[in-house]
Amino acid sequence: MDLFDKCKNFTTAKEVMAMGLYPYFHPLSSGQDTGVVIDGLPMIMIGSNNYLGLTSHPEVKKAAIEAVEKYGSGCSGSRFLNGTLDIHVELEEKLAKFMHKEAALVYSTGFQTNLGTISTLVGKREYIITDRANHASIFDGCRLAFGETVKFKHNNMADLKRVLSVCGRNTGKLIVVDGVFSMEGEIVNLPEIVDLAKKYKARIMVDDAHGIGVLGEGGRGTAEHFGLEDGVDIVMGTFSKSFASLGGFIAAKEEVIHFVKHFSRELIFSASMPPAAVAATIKALEIIQREPERRKRLWEITHKMHKGYRDLGFDIGHTQTPVIPIIIGEDLKTFQFWKMLFENGIFANPIISPAVPKGRALIRTSYTATHTDEQMDKVLEVFACVGKKMGVIK
Repeated sequence: MDLFDKCKNFTTAKEVMAMGLYPYFHPLSSGQDTGVVIDGLPMIMIGSNNYLGLTSHPEVKKAAIEAVEKYGSGCSGSRFLNGTLDIHVELEEKLAKFMHKEAALVYSTGFQTNLGTISTLVGKREYIITDRANHASIFDGCRLAFGETVKFKHNNMADLKRVLSVCGRNTGKLIVVDGVFSMEGEIVNLPEIVDLAKKYKARIMVDDAHGIGVLGEGGRGTAEHFGLEDGVDIVMGTFSKSFASLGGFIAAKEEVIHFVKHFSRELIFSASMPPAAVAATIKALEIIQREPERRKRLWEITHKMHKGYRDLGFDIGHTQTPVIPIIIGEDLKTFQFWKMLFENGIFANPIISPAVPKGRALIRTSYTATHTDEQMDKVLEVFACVGKKMGVIK
């Protein structure tokens, strides 16, 4: 058998392409905003994680441009050696203060942040306890760690308790969960997790990629939303959502950050965040703190769309956030639904197994503080039409 046989035998995507239903890798010829241009056609974007609408904010763009003019286009090295700029340190200090933690550490991507943190902290004869619906980056971090990974049923606290009791009290344990589950839009049951972690002497890491900027009075995410900031040991965040940039970070006690900084291979052996991304993130953080009205507007839109989809008869699961899944069921039917949305000027994301359970394929929609009421009315109008034509609603 040749190594590349698997490549030759992978035909699924080409079969979908032949049917004219392939939904991936469509190039945008405009900025990431509520309105975009794809294949020369104007579209309403409801597939972006640009929750606060900051990717096109003039101050964010200006900060990125000025950083390139001062520092150049890249750092040509890792944070560990020659790749630390003064603005990397500034960003970490501001993030720590914002997150109410002692220290923070910035990585080049959010994916790397989970890989580097989990694999560095969990060693032999220690446990990672993880929700089955967690993001792929968490599971890849688990694979790289020398400790044992144990999964519990999605947001099921009885099953988490069972797993913790099996692991025992006298072993190192890290519970890793998404704050907001990126496909379902559900918020993790953090209060019960904190209670169980105390009982079984476990540490907690929350991946709040979709929570920071969105949840909590100050936008600090899931822990703030529940009033449990002191109950979470490590908060992970990404800059590619609310922060309108690229990169990731963890915030925790100084001793934890110091340890990870000196042992994380993903940090030590990767080039650091480029200056433009760092400066854009700093400016986005500033705007998040000074303009809470953006978050208020995002939630107005979220409540409008929750009600709108439910009133039309769509199954949107148990979402509690601006991530709203429209559950279709079959993979092919989901692609067909996506295609009809696309043809009617709506860009959303079709999600099929294994990203979601088989038979639970969905259209993942997500919303931005800068969407207009007119855009949202148009989206609901198109969904109603397509849903009836496809037999998803009556």
